[in-house]
Amino acid sequence: MNKINDFIFLNITRLAAFALFVILLAIFIVLFIEAKPAIDTFGTDFLISSKWAPNLEIFGGFPAIAGSILSTLIAMALAVPLALGIAIFLSEIAVQKLKAPVGVAIELLAAIPSVIYGMWGLFYFAPILRVLFGGNGLGLLSAGIVLSIMILPFMASVARDAMNTTPDILKESAYALGATKWDVIKSVIIPYAKAGVLGAAILALGRAIGETMAVTFVMGNVHKIPDTITSAATSIPVTLANEFTEADSALYYSSLFYLALILFAISFIVIGIAKFIFFRKLRTAQ
Repeated sequence: MNKINDFIFLNITRLAAFALFVILLAIFIVLFIEAKPAIDTFGTDFLISSKWAPNLEIFGGFPAIAGSILSTLIAMALAVPLALGIAIFLSEIAVQKLKAPVGVAIELLAAIPSVIYGMWGLFYFAPILRVLFGGNGLGLLSAGIVLSIMILPFMASVARDAMNTTPDILKESAYALGATKWDVIKSVIIPYAKAGVLGAAILALGRAIGETMAVTFVMGNVHKIPDTITSAATSIPVTLANEFTEADSALYYSSLFYLALILFAISFIVIGIAKFIFFRKLRTAQ
């Protein structure tokens, strides 16, 4: 009986793992098939062309690609230090009475729908940026700020859990040798938890680069390369959300799928680099 149960359990888990690859392959095939007319028409020039003129059936994806990457980089630059600070505070500095309420607050932030973040950014951050920098307040910076707030709870929670796995014996040994709290955090906790912290950053990066609704409210949806960090721009998810229902020709429709295929590839490449290069270096260092 035990052998039968083991056999069933083994094959169910194997099937579940195989299903993941089937789903990924199916997504790629659908995107590629739908994007094929645009790929045949524009080729790789689509990646570097900046002109987006649906009325002329001329499409270039570089502004949307650049907007996705730049807004994500801004969000990561703002969120990573804050998330690390929150994780360190909750794992090592905060008194026990504070850990629970702050932890709950982080989880509540993660549960807020993205459309709420977008509306909040539109009516709160955009007016502030309008006063500070002029314009209408919509652009890369407002999108980056909203994205950073959205990914902050994910990064902070995972990084905190990773830091909490540091064995007490390591910290106590460091204190016994005369290390200060800063020394323990810098030389013991962060090195021990660095794989988990990097994993948190990769999860947040994947969430940021594919976010749609929140960014749609605050990015401006302008198909051009932004001149400054506060200029209006667009991204791949924003373009898809705003224009998918407006695609009135086969080439227009296919070009949007081409953008979706590029976004899929960017996400896959980023996660692949993190998995096979950075994590491998961490394991080698350990």
